[in-house]
Amino acid sequence: MSGNGIAQIVVFLLVVTALTPPLGIYMHRVLENRRIPGVSRVLGPLERLIYRALRIDPAREQGWKAYAGAVLAFSAASFALLYAILRLQGHLPLNPNDYPGMSWHIAFNTAASFLTNTNWQFFGGESTLSYLSQMAGLAVQNFASAAVGIAIMAAVVRGFARRGSGDLGNFWADLVRVTLYILLPIAVVLGIALGSQGVIQTLDDPVTYQTLEARTLGVTGEDGRPLTQSIYRGPVASQVAIKHAGTNGGGYYNSNSAVPFENPTPLTNYLELFWEVVLAFALTYTFGLMVGSRRQGWAVFAAMMTILVVAIAVVTPLEQRGSEVLQATGVELSATGDQAGGNMSDKEVRFGPVSSALFAAVTTGTSTGAVNAGHDALTGAGGAVPLALMTIGEVAPGGVGSGLYGMLLFIVVAVFIAGLMVGRTPEYLGKKIGAREIKLTMIGVLVVPIGLLVMLAIAVTTSAGTASIFNAGPQGFSEAFYAYASQWNNNGSAFAGYGATEFSATMGGIAMMLGRFAPVLAVLALAGALSHKPVAPFSAGTLRTTTPTFVATLIFVILLVAALNFIPALALGPIATELSGSPF
Repeated sequence: MSGNGIAQIVVFLLVVTALTPPLGIYMHRVLENRRIPGVSRVLGPLERLIYRALRIDPAREQGWKAYAGAVLAFSAASFALLYAILRLQGHLPLNPNDYPGMSWHIAFNTAASFLTNTNWQFFGGESTLSYLSQMAGLAVQNFASAAVGIAIMAAVVRGFARRGSGDLGNFWADLVRVTLYILLPIAVVLGIALGSQGVIQTLDDPVTYQTLEARTLGVTGEDGRPLTQSIYRGPVASQVAIKHAGTNGGGYYNSNSAVPFENPTPLTNYLELFWEVVLAFALTYTFGLMVGSRRQGWAVFAAMMTILVVAIAVVTPLEQRGSEVLQATGVELSATGDQAGGNMSDKEVRFGPVSSALFAAVTTGTSTGAVNAGHDALTGAGGAVPLALMTIGEVAPGGVGSGLYGMLLFIVVAVFIAGLMVGRTPEYLGKKIGAREIKLTMIGVLVVPIGLLVMLAIAVTTSAGTASIFNAGPQGFSEAFYAYASQWNNNGSAFAGYGATEFSATMGGIAMMLGRFAPVLAVLALAGALSHKPVAPFSAGTLRTTTPTFVATLIFVILLVAALNFIPALALGPIATELSGSPF
């Protein structure tokens, strides 16, 4: 790998680290309802107006059951509204291409996808959706699903931090404040920055141009006329901004961040990458402030960053080196001043293998799922990296909010194991971890891998399931494995070889909703149980959870849980692809 490629990665990680404290402090003030100089003066009146219009008392806190009920009620209403828009778009305005409504199974899958912050797409946005569906449907859910994730995280952390109150905050107030004070300002600024670089933002109709071949070579169609191409436009920059900042993923275009209209320059590629990851990392600092210990936040940050750095360090040289089959062809794979080298299959020449590999690791380390290259054409071992990042539960650093509360589940498991090793009752942040807390934690940790493997088994052993698999052999298995890993873990990226049928769309929609809400209910119940407990005083025998030793233990636990669940499936899929001599 070239020095330039290494420098890109190092600078990216350093900037993310440097901005973690200031962004974490800002989000802490938002979630704790503290005044923010300048910002509160502008947005405060709008916030209060929303509370009055919706008849919300932001000071009235909720226990875990009421908080969970509010999450489910809001999500059900969001699902119904989005499903209706998608089904009825042929009768709604802002539809310059006269696209009909979606079929019921694709609409069901899409509504479940954007509701759960997954953004898995069994459709091409530019050839399926009207401007209204893109804006009032998908873009709105990009805000809502991200805000719900951060709100749940805040409620869970309050449960870990509070002493005997039983209250976790007010979901509606958290939802409003996260949207107004965090997501909306970032999306506006990022959208303007992307637009300045050439990302499209318009409500004009599609435009038709003669192709390059027609203009330079005089190529004509069967009717003798010069070849033309219609370019689908629309409000792209506004949706791309929030899809990355909210770790939503998907794309306005079918090939999302590989399309120049959505990601035209190295700068836009960097901005999209940066905003995919920075909020999720900054929330670790917010966590430290909320529990009264910055060191706790940095310990979580260290565990997340270590896993992500290792993933980047593995996948990047694999894509730069290419497979053995590709090397045997005699193709020049070394990076030079004239070409990026490496495995360029399904990669954009303006990004090359380094930026594409970095994007693949970040998009699956978070729950974003956007891509700037085809993951199906990664090398066998390279394709195992994004799969592995999803199978560990997307906690490196995971989605905004969801990555942190997912990591807290693993922390409880780690302190439980450490407590057993030293013969003490496990505790975290001074609170004893009992049988009830361990049961709820294991539900939150294991419901996704169990559900994923059950659905994967159905997908590869039934005729209805195999109808969606494009390739035969290990690569076909990998495509199905990736599809359900992506949907169960609310990621949204794909190997692109798994097609849409009524069976796969319905089962995928169910997977996305269970993958989102089953862990949410478990972790909120855990927070509710812990919120009632008093804090034990620190003593010489208290397990220190801010040391490098505990961070290493936490990483080991995360990897062990993933290995016990998924090593056989990885061996049958991407590892077998690598050993079988795939051309990628």
